[in-house]
Amino acid sequence: MTSGPRRIVCLTEEPTETLYALGEQDRIVGISGFTVRPPRARKEKPKVSAFTSAKIGEILKLEPDFVVGFSDIQADIAAELIRQGVEVWISNHRSVAGILDYVRRLGALVGAAGRAEAYADDLQRGLDAIEQASARLPRRPKVYFEEWDDPLITGIRWVAELLRIAGGDDVFPERAMESLAKQRILADPGDVVRRAPDIIIGSWCGKKFRPEKVAARPGWEAIPAVRDGELHEIKSPLILQPGPAALTDGVREMSRIVQAWARSRNGP
Repeated sequence: MTSGPRRIVCLTEEPTETLYALGEQDRIVGISGFTVRPPRARKEKPKVSAFTSAKIGEILKLEPDFVVGFSDIQADIAAELIRQGVEVWISNHRSVAGILDYVRRLGALVGAAGRAEAYADDLQRGLDAIEQASARLPRRPKVYFEEWDDPLITGIRWVAELLRIAGGDDVFPERAMESLAKQRILADPGDVVRRAPDIIIGSWCGKKFRPEKVAARPGWEAIPAVRDGELHEIKSPLILQPGPAALTDGVREMSRIVQAWARSRNGP
């Protein structure tokens, strides 16, 4: 007999990707309109939410017995659904360990604890392999990760942690510990110049990274990353979702960038 909720609405991408990875996609009856992973989800499931807003009426028509969302930013959506008698789980994880624990907890909630444990262990092994490869680097690059360009917003905690695993060091580690984007705003772009990153990675949520605009910022020509042409994009769905994507494709892309930087300076 199948246990756990049978009709789940996912307000963000990471529960959708996790449930598909666990083979529990038949439980999903609605997803976020921003979902791109896995690609088949967009074809198979109705889209009923954005990130800060949701079609409450459409969600209720789906008769969900469980709704999964992420962060305090979705508190108003959660509150309205709770008032309508819907069971809601809002996770608020912001670290690599938190993402792995999230996979385990979500799996347990749908009666797939064993598969979720195995999946999380596999994700951890992938991270360990990348970290072992990065430990052989002769020098670790300093990395500025930019989540948004106007205003400048630096990377969140799991991004900084994945950078370390990939062999780089976030130049704003103190800001990475701040959970809210407004607390990671750089009022003075000169702060980046002074911290002199070797690599700049842009992941502008929902729009294309423009390295030529970054390079043209006043004074930024003095930054080693700009001088050496080390400006790279990682697509936001790969790294800005606190789910499996960040721990797989996202960190692998970081590792590729860091390893290429190391080879260009030290030979193959």
